[in-house]
Amino acid sequence: MIWREEIVEKEITAVIFDMDGVLFDTEKLFLDTYKEVAEEKGMRYIEKAVMGCIGLTIRDTELLFKQEYGEDFPFDEYHTICTERARKKIEEQGLPMKQGVRELLAYLKERGYRIALASSTSRRGVLGHLNRAEITRFFEVIIGGDMVEHGKPEPDIYLRACEELGTNPADTLAIEDSPNGIRSAHAAGLKPVMVPDLIAPTPEIERLLYAKCENLEAVKEMLVKQKEPAVYTAE
Repeated sequence: MIWREEIVEKEITAVIFDMDGVLFDTEKLFLDTYKEVAEEKGMRYIEKAVMGCIGLTIRDTELLFKQEYGEDFPFDEYHTICTERARKKIEEQGLPMKQGVRELLAYLKERGYRIALASSTSRRGVLGHLNRAEITRFFEVIIGGDMVEHGKPEPDIYLRACEELGTNPADTLAIEDSPNGIRSAHAAGLKPVMVPDLIAPTPEIERLLYAKCENLEAVKEMLVKQKEPAVYTAE
């Protein structure tokens, strides 16, 4: 776990989570599904396109695919097939939850932190996953990618989440796994915490981070330690 050297002058009052790749191990599930369908359709280099759209809304994902494969690429058809196949996998195998999710959410709730979720997935899709995992009750505010004009890496979704929570972005952690999410949170003035999933942070992304933690358990450990008045140094 690494966090910047600084005296914690203001107490963290709120935590906003991304969903896919942070709460649920769904990024890999969708990547594998997209690759399966692409292979069946004879598409090449699909992994590059999919990795590039991690953290993006469905609208921005479509734009990226058409840039990669041409304006006539039947994105709606391809995406519908992939989504349905991924849904069936979840029904058959269960929703893969990341380690430490329930423990971290319970800790935050008990300690009085404000908790929200800001995901590029549609609000309907977000609620479906949260309800299936029975963790919806932890979140005061839930913002989906279809609720803002500009998705990540623009700051809109985090600004709206903070507005609806009634919290100051400067006192709020954003828990993210993707570069697009980190850029969004940083642009909105939050403290970005990266828990890497499929994409490791580049030096450019690391300069934007408040902290980097190997998993959600390490996020909890960081918050526990920051309750103690001290100067924290990189490890």
